[in-house]
Amino acid sequence: MPYIKKEKRAKLDAIVEQMHEANIMANGDLNYLLYAFCKRHVSPSYNNYKNFIGELNQCATEIERRILAPYEDEKIQENGDV
Repeated sequence: MPYIKKEKRAKLDAIVEQMHEANIMANGDLNYLLYAFCKRHVSPSYNNYKNFIGELNQCATEIERRILAPYEDEKIQENGDV
């Protein structure tokens, strides 16, 4: 997980709150936002697109590691393992 300096994180957190207020969901909305950002603001080059995709993949990995895995562990404790 990239650790962003507090000064920059405040600006990014404001964007996250705006996304929440706009009811951005992981049902296509988020996909559209990320695709539109890439298409409009990532300079066309193989390396830039590769880096953008890498960021998306790493985000998915962090969600699995830091959010999903603890949730699964909690549910195993509640319901028993398979």
